[in-house]
Amino acid sequence: MPSQRRILRLRAQLLDVHPAVWRRIEIRADATFWDLHVALQNAMGWTDSHLHDFELPIVDAEEPVWIGMPDFEGFDDRQIRSDFDERLDSWTHCEGERFFYNYDYGDDWRHEVVVEAIEGAAPGTRFPRCLAGERACPPEDVGGPYGYETFLEAMRDPKHPEHDDYRHWVGDSFDPESFDPTKVRFENPARRLREVYGVG
Repeated sequence: MPSQRRILRLRAQLLDVHPAVWRRIEIRADATFWDLHVALQNAMGWTDSHLHDFELPIVDAEEPVWIGMPDFEGFDDRQIRSDFDERLDSWTHCEGERFFYNYDYGDDWRHEVVVEAIEGAAPGTRFPRCLAGERACPPEDVGGPYGYETFLEAMRDPKHPEHDDYRHWVGDSFDPESFDPTKVRFENPARRLREVYGVG
């Protein structure tokens, strides 16, 4: 089956957050990791305000392969492959494979991404698309999983000393249990790439 007609069904779950926050998306197998980055940002609800990378464990290798934002300034001593140059089907070959998507090195949001299926694309279907998921994405800059736990405790308890501050910060509309896959809108990754890197 030609790679351009294949899709990957992926389940991305935010680690160390309970109850689980997860999304199930489908994306073309010949998409790049940059395309996947933008899709995950949109599906999860992040605002793409911080650095990111993909961490691919390799069997019999001491170090994982890192794919992400190029380090043009030479500050990172890791060998990072550019995510807009690496295609998903070059690194994902079978169901059950998993890798990690890391976002915001300060808050350290870590997502486990599992390949649930590799199959033919339904005719006339647009990709990426979000099929399912549960719970809202944590607010940006909340302090990582530990900070989010504190945030939820304060939001649930009107007598918590930080309740009013958090409520004012995040607004009254935030519902940690709310997620509707039909409301996910995917941005154009090529346009985002031009905006971020001036590439394309």
